[in-house]
Amino acid sequence: MSRGTAHRLLPGEAELRLEPEATIRILTGFLRHEVERVGWGRAVLGLSGGIDSAVVAALAVRALGPGAVTPLLMPYRASHPLSLTHAEQMLGLLGVVGEKIDITPMVDAFAQQSGATDPLRLGNVMARVRMTVLYDRSAADHALVLGTSNKTELLLGYGTLHGDLASALNPIGDLYKTQVRALAGPLEVPAGIRRKPPSADLWPAQSDEADLGFSYDEVDRLLALLVDARMSRAAVVRAGFSAALVDRVTRMVVRSQFKRRLPVIAKVSTRSIGWDFRYPRDWRT
Repeated sequence: MSRGTAHRLLPGEAELRLEPEATIRILTGFLRHEVERVGWGRAVLGLSGGIDSAVVAALAVRALGPGAVTPLLMPYRASHPLSLTHAEQMLGLLGVVGEKIDITPMVDAFAQQSGATDPLRLGNVMARVRMTVLYDRSAADHALVLGTSNKTELLLGYGTLHGDLASALNPIGDLYKTQVRALAGPLEVPAGIRRKPPSADLWPAQSDEADLGFSYDEVDRLLALLVDARMSRAAVVRAGFSAALVDRVTRMVVRSQFKRRLPVIAKVSTRSIGWDFRYPRDWRT
């Protein structure tokens, strides 16, 4: 490419660049190693029809083989029909046997008893019911639950604690949404899944970017500068981001920290979990 036609990087783009094939090798190796060392050899995940779970499913099949991966399709009565269509399409492409479990009776029974009928509360119930189903299957099949939350969602707190944010292993938790998209093509995720607007599909016409008030492309570039490049507020404003957006995103990251850590334990001993005793899970193995 000549100098005159070279693409001028926008602020944050350099930090978001990755080599897809190398990243896929790292993530499949991570899954294979972590699943095998637990001694179970199997994985289970929720397959929603969205790009994040499609990428995780594709990585898991590459790492473990189609016979060791169990995707669960868990629609609610208000879920968009296309979500189930896309999830079933992924099953066929990956050559895996999935299972459809309608969560409507479970969610509606809880909502009737609790009065959780507004969209936010009902959405949280759906997310937690799905994770209950996944962990029950985890116990039944001796399979580790794979997470499907990306780095953007984790940093912004855009997820349900003990719901979609829960997992035993998360291969995409250090990938921003736009980086997940970059992996989807090489992993042969269908274009229909890659190109549709991101949605948790918790209620009709729900849109992630409408809920957040900004696009993933924009916020990923901002987060890459704030978090990965450790740039100051003043520096990212000089780079072209509005002060209002920087302040709003910063507040979201700070206020959702509780979702990214174990519950805070009151310290009364010499070595307290989460304070002084923070060994990895393979301690003394």
